[in-house]
Amino acid sequence: MAVKFFGQYLVENNLVSRDALLQAIELQDQKNLKLGEMALSLGYLSQADIERAHNAQMSKDMKLGDLLVEMGIMTSEQLNDVITHQKNTHLYIGEALVQVGALTPDQLQQHLAAFKLDQALYVTDKIELPAAIANSTIWEMTADLTYKMITRVLDLQFRPGKCELISAPRTAFMMAAMDFSGDVEARYVISVSENLQKQVAKAILREETVDNEPVEVLEDTVMEFVNVVCGNVAAKASQMGKAMEINPPLTIKQSDPGLAVPPGYTGLLFPIHIDDGDTMELKLFIKN
Repeated sequence: MAVKFFGQYLVENNLVSRDALLQAIELQDQKNLKLGEMALSLGYLSQADIERAHNAQMSKDMKLGDLLVEMGIMTSEQLNDVITHQKNTHLYIGEALVQVGALTPDQLQQHLAAFKLDQALYVTDKIELPAAIANSTIWEMTADLTYKMITRVLDLQFRPGKCELISAPRTAFMMAAMDFSGDVEARYVISVSENLQKQVAKAILREETVDNEPVEVLEDTVMEFVNVVCGNVAAKASQMGKAMEINPPLTIKQSDPGLAVPPGYTGLLFPIHIDDGDTMELKLFIKN
């Protein structure tokens, strides 16, 4: 699997230097304000308002801007103004590389075209399941909500890989799972590397560093993320006419029998490629 981000592709093909890429990323960080940051800079809300909305987002499948309006913190007109400011000031990594002098505009267009061809086999903008998966709309929704929560709760940039059938899942540094029962039965599993476990912990605990946190706390934050996603999945499934009950999340060790796809179940793997080279995986073990 050769899933890459554009900057990574340029460095690996010796089209720009790593130093130039880091300089461009730093420029992006200065220019590209998140919606809450932009609204704060425009005086439309306070930091406490952002915290309230982020907390509410954990249990509601809504974009931050829409939630701020629903909560009465911002008006629709203010939200539109914030989004307009974001669009007008957004700087893509390629544009940033041009601004720092690492690429010319013509080179940027040439390399972008080559990059898209290189990645066409590995990534997708759609959630497409293999044929004949029972209750496929439920599992497409589950993957979609997972992606949304990675963005909204964990604040991680990622590229989703194509869904594939699995019979023997790969092991990982840590795996957290939750079982669904009711109208549909399945096991939901998130796998993370050691670095991603810390990224999840920092987002859930809202801390700059978690280096001194005990292992149990780090594991609990990954299970909390699974709990947030699956709670939203169950609520959405109810709106779709399917009753889904969730059990408490648990960790799966590499030696646990819960790692294997049980007989009578179909295993699906959704690779989730994070922009620092790490890969998170969503696995679904669905009862046939």
